[in-house]
Amino acid sequence: MSKPKYKRILLKISGEALGLNGKGVDFPSVTKMAKDIKVIIDMGVEVAIVCGGGNLFRGAPAADAGMDRSAADYMGMLGTVMNGLALQNGLEALGCPTRVQTGLDINRVAEPFICRKAVRHLEKGRTVIFAAGTGNPFFTTDTAAALRASEINAEAVFKATKVDGIYDADPMKFPDAKRYDTISYHECLNKGLEIMDSAAFSLCQNSEIPIVVFNFSEGENLERVVCGDTSIATVVK
Repeated sequence: MSKPKYKRILLKISGEALGLNGKGVDFPSVTKMAKDIKVIIDMGVEVAIVCGGGNLFRGAPAADAGMDRSAADYMGMLGTVMNGLALQNGLEALGCPTRVQTGLDINRVAEPFICRKAVRHLEKGRTVIFAAGTGNPFFTTDTAAALRASEINAEAVFKATKVDGIYDADPMKFPDAKRYDTISYHECLNKGLEIMDSAAFSLCQNSEIPIVVFNFSEGENLERVVCGDTSIATVVK
């Protein structure tokens, strides 16, 4: 077994990765993801997770269609709680103790976010899933991931995507697009590379937390990048 480079990480995954063709909650997809995460847990890595909610509801498009933005964002937050509970179920079915903490008070189904308690869970070998974003409208789950990573002193944010890093153009549309091995936060902002929003980049930059962008849909990629293999990823630092 390879030796992990990181002791504590925050894994940011999209809601679409939990669904079938990006929609709903597909339990075989949840189980596959849980198995991949269990591999690094078994290596001794402390894992915190932030889930998106786009497979269930997206606040911004609803607001564009005329819905009140705050209400739309709160609905999106509730979608991330549903995804968090599904992933918790998948991990615990594999024997991985998991806690869901939320930015909203939903005490019947999850713990409120308390930083010291989250850190203690991680130290005891429990995976912690942060749901409901920051608990505030107008902030993305990317920003929530950067914020929680800063609060728990994560050594890196791992941004799971459908491609193996950051490119200077959409590699799905432009076969000759160039992949960056490393890139600075400043370059990402200046070039308008929309891997994460500007608030998330700024938070990671201020906390000096690297962002590792990789393709989570293929094989052992999570294990490889956690062990320091950057040939299949882009590192923002």
